[in-house]
Amino acid sequence: MAWFALHLLSLLWAMAGTSPQTHRNSCSVPTAQKPVVDGIQVLMENSVTSSSYPNPSVLIAMNLAGAYDMEAQKFLTYELMASNTADLTIGQLALTIMALTSSCRDPGNRVSILLKQMENWAPSSPNAEASAFYGPSLAILALCQKNSEATLPIAVRFAKILRANSSPFNVDTGAVATLALTCMYNKLPVGSEEAYRTLFGQVLKDIVENLSIRIKTNGIIGDIYSTGLAMQALSVTPEQPNKDWNCKKTMDMILHEIKQGKFHNPMSIAQILPSLKGKTYLDVPQVTCSPGDDVQPTLPNDLSPVPTSASNITVIYTINNQLRGVELLFNVTMDVSVKSGSVLLVVLEEAQRRNPMFKFETTMTSWGLVISSINNIAENVNHKTYWQFLSGTTPLNEGVADYIPFNQEHITANFTQY
Repeated sequence: MAWFALHLLSLLWAMAGTSPQTHRNSCSVPTAQKPVVDGIQVLMENSVTSSSYPNPSVLIAMNLAGAYDMEAQKFLTYELMASNTADLTIGQLALTIMALTSSCRDPGNRVSILLKQMENWAPSSPNAEASAFYGPSLAILALCQKNSEATLPIAVRFAKILRANSSPFNVDTGAVATLALTCMYNKLPVGSEEAYRTLFGQVLKDIVENLSIRIKTNGIIGDIYSTGLAMQALSVTPEQPNKDWNCKKTMDMILHEIKQGKFHNPMSIAQILPSLKGKTYLDVPQVTCSPGDDVQPTLPNDLSPVPTSASNITVIYTINNQLRGVELLFNVTMDVSVKSGSVLLVVLEEAQRRNPMFKFETTMTSWGLVISSINNIAENVNHKTYWQFLSGTTPLNEGVADYIPFNQEHITANFTQY
């Protein structure tokens, strides 16, 4: 009987893990507007090159939407399969696992590595910044999709930490936390402790309420770039907010912003594309990869192939801190040789390899990796200080390093205040 009960419980977990996701509040792109969506998808897929940083968010979006450029899809999959997990943050590792899962590839030992990292994870303080929960939320989501039973104790502890934290969430973090806890809520086995469902439900209710108050009158949630993740969260959460969300109004506004050229970089497109295609990150395990099961969309004729090589360029890279009150003052320059079209992160990594004074640290955000520290000087929210990258006098997207295609000859990283 004990064996039968254990076997039955395993079946219930398995059934919970394969049940279809229901989108309770979703809307679709009007047929006449679909070419607009296809256009930004092509733009995103064209960012996949041999010299670009392998971006798991882009691959997830391609797989959920149905890729046009099959060679780019295959190339990016292989790049992520070959990537070294040692240098990845928790959030990057989670996205890589979801990207490989959505490509029907075995993530290998990445799941066990992430599981161990989350077992040891704790916020830096009782009221940590909202961004500190973004990567761990992605981790809970990725682990839930691979093994919800093993993830349950970690998710329970994480939910309790979220419940106790008094810092208001930003939209991106709240949306990803909603997706993660919704996954766990949906995969609780029949007969499991009702306390788990109550806990997840309570935390989800609080987060979703916080999201709902960020809905503007024009339908945008937070800002246009956070709206994609928020749409995913609000379309699947089992706990609906008190404030009604008009999905169609949000969709119409996003399509208007796309036509205005507001979505032009790969990460902004990767965040909005799943919602435009009626998908969410909860659909990652349901992606069908078998040939012939789905008719792939026809590749437009004007798509360029993925480059296989690129010439090198020399970048003059300067790090500068002249702020009084900060102990370490410096202004140091070095030449760095990288492939033309590389992302900013490649420049930083090459500089760090050659000179330890150029070492840097990153923070995972929904946009990608933001440079938070260079040469042991870190951004400080309380002091309103941060690192800003410039090409001449032009800022480079506030230091988001892993998607900016890089052809500049001279960059400067200034430690500055706002």
